[in-house]
Amino acid sequence: MMLLQIHPENPNPRHIKTTVECLLDGGVIIYPTDTIYGLGCDIFQHKAIEKISQIKNIDPKKAQLSFICYDLSALSKYTKSISTPLYRLLKGHLPGPYTFILPASREVPKILQSKKNTIGLRVPDNNIARTIVHELEHPLLSASLPGEMVEEYTDPEVIYEKFKNFVDIVIDGGIGGMVPSTVVDCTKDNYIVTRQGAGEWNYQD
Repeated sequence: MMLLQIHPENPNPRHIKTTVECLLDGGVIIYPTDTIYGLGCDIFQHKAIEKISQIKNIDPKKAQLSFICYDLSALSKYTKSISTPLYRLLKGHLPGPYTFILPASREVPKILQSKKNTIGLRVPDNNIARTIVHELEHPLLSASLPGEMVEEYTDPEVIYEKFKNFVDIVIDGGIGGMVPSTVVDCTKDNYIVTRQGAGEWNYQD
């Protein structure tokens, strides 16, 4: 278990490599986003997904887990065909503090396929998170830290002390936020904000 300090603007390639190797080996990390710190693992590592589910005390098929992607091209692989208006909407808001609920494609691992057959997709405006995903070459599964959002969850050193026995790496990318992403359900024609978070939403059809 380690606490890795990574510069938020210029992530150290060696530390990114250590993180990616840990993820590919089935490890679980805590990492910064453009909103709050999150739990993350490789979407193809079943044991890591199960570990996150245990930490959160949830069923992965029923949980609100999202994929952290590097850019919109990654989004298209894990969701069904995106209409031109929806693509424009995504392009206008990402990278940013939004999670978009979209119909899942068959590329989503079975352990994560919910009955609703949807997936939350996110491209955070955070260099550390996006660099990790870029080097990993596929999305990171992401979940919020367990329990209520508390102020101590903004401090990576406090997070490390609390979770060092449960995860493999805590990344210190500076003080995090306390407000999660804004969740927008795009599975129907009328897009619905199901959680108002850090991202402002004034989209009109």
